[in-house]
Amino acid sequence: MVRSIAVVAVMGASIAAGAAYAVSQPAWRNAIAAWFGAPQSAPEATVASEDWPICTTMASLDAIEGLDPDFAAGKKALAAANWNAAINALELALLRDPGNADIQNYIGYAHHRLRQWGPAMQHYQQALAFNRRHRGAHEHLGELYLALGEPARAEEHLAALDGICLIPCEEVGDLKRAIETYRVSASR
Repeated sequence: MVRSIAVVAVMGASIAAGAAYAVSQPAWRNAIAAWFGAPQSAPEATVASEDWPICTTMASLDAIEGLDPDFAAGKKALAAANWNAAINALELALLRDPGNADIQNYIGYAHHRLRQWGPAMQHYQQALAFNRRHRGAHEHLGELYLALGEPARAEEHLAALDGICLIPCEEVGDLKRAIETYRVSASR
């Protein structure tokens, strides 16, 4: 009896939390407003697919409006290939948003470009700990494994990307090309 009550309480809390989250989203608010006959609010700006929290790419480096100022500065530094400045700015942004997978991925990418394999690996893995479906982190970690001479580990991340990207995505193509290039150079 006590177990049943506990299970029902946990399920109720989970449903309430999910409903609260859903209602906080603009699309749900508009749908609920329409259902009750209230006028809908003006449509809010849509977010490009590369900026979705589940899937991010390095291609979104130019989208900095509305970001934390240090995050924006870090993305600008990445776009300018100023790796050390990117790391410094992004680490400041990370202090304010320690659970952000994008920031972790970008810091890892800057370390990767500086050939600092250990820190790059740590940041990519942290990004994946925060978001298992982070396309950029899977791609970059696969490329890092190629730099470390571990193509089998890179193939694991390619397989993960194949499972994440239900339609063709840039990260799958980039990692496939990197693996093919690695295999051609390794066979010489």
